Amino acid sequence: MTAGRFQLKTGALLLIFKLCFYTSSQRTEPQVCGWCRGSVVNDSAVGQFCDASAGRTKGRCCLRNDSNFDGERIIGLDLSNCSLTQIEDLPGASTALIIDLSLNPIVNISDSLFQGFLDLNNLILPADIPCPGGNFSWNKVEIKDGNHLCEGQKNMCNQTGQLSANCPQNSLCAPYGPGFFECSCTDNYHGYKCLREGEFPALLVFVPLGVSTLVISSLLWVIERRKAKPV
Repeated sequence: MTAGRFQLKTGALLLIFKLCFYTSSQRTEPQVCGWCRGSVVNDSAVGQFCDASAGRTKGRCCLRNDSNFDGERIIGLDLSNCSLTQIEDLPGASTALIIDLSLNPIVNISDSLFQGFLDLNNLILPADIPCPGGNFSWNKVEIKDGNHLCEGQKNMCNQTGQLSANCPQNSLCAPYGPGFFECSCTDNYHGYKCLREGEFPALLVFVPLGVSTLVISSLLWVIERRKAKPV
C-alpha cells in the first residue's frame, strides 16, 4: 500500500522547532542499539557491511564514523536472534542502509514501521515475514538460508522523478520508505493540495507558536519548582 503526505520545507519552520525542542533534541543516544545483548558480529551481514563502510560498532548498531556529523547516525542495525515477537518502532534507525531482524519469533510487521527509511537497501527478515511494501517495492526478493531477503528499495514515484499521478498539481513526488511516497509542494505553492500560490507566511504562523510554547514551558517549570520547595 502506498501513501502520500505533504511537507512544508521552510527555514523558519525548522528554526522554530529547533528552538522549541532544543532540550529534547540533545538526547540523541540511539537506544535501539541496546535492545539486545551482545554486539554486531564481524562475519554477520551487518558486520561485513560495517567493516566495508569503515563504520564503528556500538552494541547492535553500526554507526557512521564521521566526526563532522552532529550526533550518532545508525547505518546498520543487527537485531537478529533477540527473541523479538513484535516491533512497533525502530527509533533512530531511519538512516540505516541495512537491518537484520532474522531469527526472531516475529508474528507480524506493519509496513508503516519502515516509513521514512529512505536509505534502507537491505532488509533481512524471518522467512515467514513478507518484505514491507510488497515484492514490487524491492528489486530483489528471495528466501535464502531460512531468511527473507529484501534488496534494493525501489522508488515509488514515476521514473521521470517529476510529477506523479498520485500527487496533486504543483507538487513533486519523492520516495518515503518501502512502498511509500510523499508529495512536496513546488516553489511558490503551499497549503491544502498545494493550491495556494505565494510564499508561505512561516514567520507569522510559527514565531507566535514558538514564543507561546516557551512561555508555557517556563510557567510550568516555575510551578514545579514551587511545589518542590519544602513547607
